[in-house]
Amino acid sequence: MSRSLKKGPYINVKLEKKILAMNESGKKSVVKTWARASMISPDFVGHTVAVHNGNKFIPVYITENMVGHKLGEFSPTRRFGGHSGNNKK
Repeated sequence: MSRSLKKGPYINVKLEKKILAMNESGKKSVVKTWARASMISPDFVGHTVAVHNGNKFIPVYITENMVGHKLGEFSPTRRFGGHSGNNKK
């Protein structure tokens, strides 16, 4: 179920403060976050956010096409190791 339009998008407050501080200072660094449910705002474009997937942090470079999506969509939680089969050469 999606979030109510009356409430507006959910953006993690701590993450937003870090990104806005980096925008003001002009620095570019990777920001670690556990907030997978946080929505990507236009302020995040051009920054790299390391999103935790339950095991490790996956770096995600934010582009304009990602605005409006959630951070968790770009950090998969399951790893496909491949089917075990007969490896013929």
